Amino acid sequence: MKAQREDMCTQLLERYNAEGETFLQRILTGDESWVLYYDSECKAQSMEYRHKTSPSPRKFKVVASARKVLITIFLDMEGVVHMEFLEKGQTVNFERYISTPRALKVRLRRVRCDKDSFLQHDNARPHTSRQTQDALLELTTLPHPAYSLDLAPSDYYLFPQLRKYLKSHHYDNDEAVIADVRRWCRGQSSEFFADGVRQLVKR
Repeated sequence: MKAQREDMCTQLLERYNAEGETFLQRILTGDESWVLYYDSECKAQSMEYRHKTSPSPRKFKVVASARKVLITIFLDMEGVVHMEFLEKGQTVNFERYISTPRALKVRLRRVRCDKDSFLQHDNARPHTSRQTQDALLELTTLPHPAYSLDLAPSDYYLFPQLRKYLKSHHYDNDEAVIADVRRWCRGQSSEFFADGVRQLVKR
């Protein structure tokens, strides 16, 4: 496993050393993540200024909401290329995931028609099934070592930033969650997304 990771990372670094930022600009990366209707504040967010003689505030145990929405986001250095949300009652299986690369290719032709992108995503079973690979034939897939979320910009950068924003927000339905996720993504600059992809080099 370690040798495989080192070999794949070496391949990517060699491409970067040869092509520089041009190589990074062609990387298209994405993954899925759950977004909760409500997630309690983290410790840093719940801190408040108090005088040293003030009594400690009462803390109530808050259970994270069981209601949630699965989001799928693909991005490159310019921003979000494709985003979709799992409909109620569906699960991410081979059949469901096949529709994602198909929709992604349509979206790429629309918003990145002048770019030849390299797809980078992890080795989850729906991603590596024969059906999914057939659907991705028009896209060049970069090597990605198994169990390496730390090498996917969506996982080490985008989703943590999104969750930080969503912390302590309350939502009543899927539509409210989806609208806020879309609003947040639209509010990020291209430099925000570029920074996330550039961090891949050090990783």
